[in-house]
Amino acid sequence: MDDAYLQQSELSARQAAVASLNWRAKLSLDFVEKNGRTVLARKQHEGPLVIQKVLYPEGEVVSHAIIVHPPGGVAGGDALTLNVQQSNHSHVLLTTPGAGKWYKSNGRQASQQLNFDLQDSAILEWLPQENILFEGSDTALSAEINLGGQAVFAGWDILCFGRQASNEEWLQGKLNQRLAIRRNNQLIWNERTNLSPQSRAFASMAGLRGQVVSASFVVAAGAVPAEIIAACREVSAGQSSKIGLTALPQIFSARYIGHSAQSARQYFEALWHILRPWYATRQSSRPRIWST
Repeated sequence: MDDAYLQQSELSARQAAVASLNWRAKLSLDFVEKNGRTVLARKQHEGPLVIQKVLYPEGEVVSHAIIVHPPGGVAGGDALTLNVQQSNHSHVLLTTPGAGKWYKSNGRQASQQLNFDLQDSAILEWLPQENILFEGSDTALSAEINLGGQAVFAGWDILCFGRQASNEEWLQGKLNQRLAIRRNNQLIWNERTNLSPQSRAFASMAGLRGQVVSASFVVAAGAVPAEIIAACREVSAGQSSKIGLTALPQIFSARYIGHSAQSARQYFEALWHILRPWYATRQSSRPRIWST
């Protein structure tokens, strides 16, 4: 047995050992409406991705729930999948307990896949806390939203490039991001991002302008009334930030680039306060976890 064969065998063994340490986590949730109450009818999980107890701070119509990834961070090779199905007239708000942390990849991509299927008149609000991309991270974030009839989706995504608290820059890494929204099987929104610190889009004036926080808030609920758009345009996010709104016949989109994840979330919360009475006929109600 020659040295080359032994070295290859040892390498294969090490790769297998590393692969066995990677998390493959999947959480599937079914919410249904029963007598005016949204309830969690089914949950199934594999690996470290779970849901905390469903809460009703707004009364029985709206279920609030926290999606928890117990390891606290996502390493290279980890893969998270969240599947949510909702019946007619159900209303669910999902959030996370803290910032998502995407670690240095060490040559292995980490991923998150969201699959949301909403029947007619269902409402899903996906309002997670920010994702922090560590130096050297290789991250793939994908979301497939399928809406039936008059279903509503409202969701935001806040990305921090590097750990600002540690003065860490994002000098090496990759981000692949995709959001696709369909209504009655027809594609109404398709967004893709392929980014690295060396990308022209990262530094370009037409891109992120070198800012370390990029965020997007999308609402799929039909055409937004003019007075709602006007009120949203009155919301500011600080002088060092750049913001923009787009109102299409089926999609409302807000963008933020700047230096503060907190400012991005405050901006989006202010928009949410304006938009929610329109698309959900109720005032905004902050999840308690946001204040802890």
